[in-house]
Amino acid sequence: MRRVAAALLVLAAACSCGESQRTPAERGREVYLANCTACHASDPNAAGTLGPPVAGASRELLEARVLRAEYPPGYQPVRDTRVMVALPHLAGSIDDLAAYLAEAKR
Repeated sequence: MRRVAAALLVLAAACSCGESQRTPAERGREVYLANCTACHASDPNAAGTLGPPVAGASRELLEARVLRAEYPPGYQPVRDTRVMVALPHLAGSIDDLAAYLAEAKR
């Protein structure tokens, strides 16, 4: 039983080390690919099936669109649609997503 517990502790420590070594943009890319590519293109510089290109989107825009399905005050959208739903489970990933989309901008 102690060996199992020790092995689990070592495994948990190994898993957490890999997480801290990834950059915010790398984590953001994973968030983007897992949550955004159903509507936006896998290349954030390209238009997707439903969503516009999002490379370079500001943190303010991401927070409003992703968390509340709204636009920031005064923002003029490329497409004024109401198709996108809020994804509040991504609240802890907005900074990472912003880092990835900033890096992806050509």
